[in-house]
Amino acid sequence: MGWLWAIIVGFVLGLIAKAIIPGKQHSPLWLTTICGMLGAIVGNAVARAIGVEATRGIDWSRHIFQLVAAIIIVAAVDALYMATLGRRKQQRA
Repeated sequence: MGWLWAIIVGFVLGLIAKAIIPGKQHSPLWLTTICGMLGAIVGNAVARAIGVEATRGIDWSRHIFQLVAAIIIVAAVDALYMATLGRRKQQRA
């Protein structure tokens, strides 16, 4: 069940990150989901390092760290994707 939740959270974080980043992102949905999963992991690590590991109720600060990390990772990976695979696909079309 843990992997299923990781995929769902990664999917949601990746989509929110794509919606926040200005402009069009060209990375596929599976790559966005993986970036969202990585953002969740990095955000949890940052929250734990700062000392907001667990609070009562909803951990809003942890979720904000996860979202910020997902935004950074999605933007960086999309730029790398366009620099490598994306341009070749656009030239073929």
